[in-house]
Amino acid sequence: MKINFSLFLIIFFVTFSAFTQEKIEKTSRKNTFYAYWGWNRGFYSTSDIHFQGRNYDFTLSNVIAKDRQSKFDFKTYFSPTKLSIPQYNFRLGYFLNDKYSISIGADHMKYVMQNYNVVKINGYIENSNTAYDGVYENDNIELKDDFLKFEHTDGLNYENIELRSHHEFFTKRNINISLFEGAGIGALVPRTNTTLLAYKRYDEFHLAGYGVGIVGGFNFEFFKYFFLQTEFKVGFIHMPDIRTTEFKTDKASQHFFFSQFNGLFGARFKFGGRK
Repeated sequence: MKINFSLFLIIFFVTFSAFTQEKIEKTSRKNTFYAYWGWNRGFYSTSDIHFQGRNYDFTLSNVIAKDRQSKFDFKTYFSPTKLSIPQYNFRLGYFLNDKYSISIGADHMKYVMQNYNVVKINGYIENSNTAYDGVYENDNIELKDDFLKFEHTDGLNYENIELRSHHEFFTKRNINISLFEGAGIGALVPRTNTTLLAYKRYDEFHLAGYGVGIVGGFNFEFFKYFFLQTEFKVGFIHMPDIRTTEFKTDKASQHFFFSQFNGLFGARFKFGGRK
């Protein structure tokens, strides 16, 4: 999405600082909740993907993948009926005290294997009714559409829990600026779009593995309730049980590193009691 969130932060900083020169006491965040929504750009390391089933067992080495950005338009990114189409991030958190928060979230990434690259293949394919039957020993193979299409595009869903540490370093009237860092762990529930050999296309949600990650970022809070936030997250994903066809015995496995750049907006709030 072609939006420069850093520029937004600078504009808000300059605008509000012009009217708020008097320093005030910090606002306690203890026992407050926060929620945010936003979008991500993802990057992935190469990975080896192991496919196994009744008539095949082979590994593709150093497979390249990229994310898939939705073209920006207002309806796609802001319509309630289409919010899940772009690569998005959602999180709900709770401040245990002024410094630490715990949160649950969904990182909806998209992972697309790049077709028509040449990779190494090891293993065998038989009785597939295709031209790809054979035994392979470190051979080259081109990832053509009639051989394999492999995408976690609805999506590479990382459902996770995180513990974050927050460090407020600038407070003026109606403005709070802070840095944060944290770590998390979660489950991968991809909806993997796969067309393998002569099998029918398969595309269903499935619990495929786990992920771990660390995150850091910048939070710009204004009027005590609302904020803009940028994040950078890196992590590791291991999926040993990816569904690939309608048959439960057919599966794939892979692991890789990922990184995310996230642009977010949200609010902080409290249920009951005095603010």
